[in-house]
Amino acid sequence: MGDEGKLQKHYATFDVFLRKGKAKFDAKINGDFPTTAKMEDFKQMQTLGTGTFGKVVLCQHKANEKFYAMKIMEKANIIRTRQLVHTIAEIRCMDSFSFPFLVNMEFFFKNNVYIFIVMPFVNGGEMFYHLRAAKKFDETLCKFYAAQVVMAFEYMHYLGIVYRDLKPENILIDIEGYLKITDFGFCKRINSQRTYTLCGTPEYLAPEIILSQGYNHSVDWWSFGVLVFEMAAGYPPFYAKDPMKLYEKIVSAKYVFPTNFSKPLKNLITNILQVDRTKRYGILKAGVKDIKSHEWFKSVDFDKILGRKAKAPFKPSINGEEDTKFFDNYGDVKLRTSSKCEYEEEFKNFAIQTLEDSQES
Repeated sequence: MGDEGKLQKHYATFDVFLRKGKAKFDAKINGDFPTTAKMEDFKQMQTLGTGTFGKVVLCQHKANEKFYAMKIMEKANIIRTRQLVHTIAEIRCMDSFSFPFLVNMEFFFKNNVYIFIVMPFVNGGEMFYHLRAAKKFDETLCKFYAAQVVMAFEYMHYLGIVYRDLKPENILIDIEGYLKITDFGFCKRINSQRTYTLCGTPEYLAPEIILSQGYNHSVDWWSFGVLVFEMAAGYPPFYAKDPMKLYEKIVSAKYVFPTNFSKPLKNLITNILQVDRTKRYGILKAGVKDIKSHEWFKSVDFDKILGRKAKAPFKPSINGEEDTKFFDNYGDVKLRTSSKCEYEEEFKNFAIQTLEDSQES
């Protein structure tokens, strides 16, 4: 079977995959949301990361002995920073997504002070780490990663979800060298409508976000173009110390290709980093097919990658599922306690706040 035949077969099989995935998602996204574990079920080991959102801790489930990453967020901090809607979006999406290149939620529970999201421990580290270590990725590795992001976006967009936070820091590499996209706090279900919220990472913002024009899934494809450029170059196409100068470059699409970029890669990026959305690949009449059928992806077998049957061009060197070498050690876990259930009403029922109806803050 030739490349074109493989691609047509992929379109047909992936369409069935998407329809089944949407049925599962719709059945779950607004359903009951029970607590599925408790703190006593886990042995906490070390803090893997910390930030304004809270902290991520390596833990082991005492019964099944598997290792997980536990995200711990303080309820008071969520309310103070007005992140309740984004937090609920992240939790509901992680619980409802079912896709090989998206991080899923294994357990959820809360106590008087915190809420806890327990995820698989993807211990190959962030793409950001490996990209900085390698300086840049060769185009074979770029294609392998890019194909997974393309299909993940196609899945989310089919569900009506816009992601809005693509960047190397939000992409994890697993033990087999495949990707897991994480951090769904900026996800929103917009279906065919537009939204106006300014959110995302400055270097990855689409022009329509900066210009407050209202946007849809178009912003994800723009950020995909930025990611492909950064993977192959080692730096993003738009950068400046002054945020206003950065935004000026983005809205005028001013960037320069490195000399190592192949002609097909330059062509793909040129067609994605289009300020004029009537010309941007990913949202034209053919949709994502314009990207998947592009010459740059000619050697890529999307079905093989979707089935995780393609050999990864790079595998992180990991010694077992509890190896934390690609994460900084922030020491022991110290949690606050309270005899009173804080913000009980706000965190009472995650099912009543849908991704469509919530007002973004």
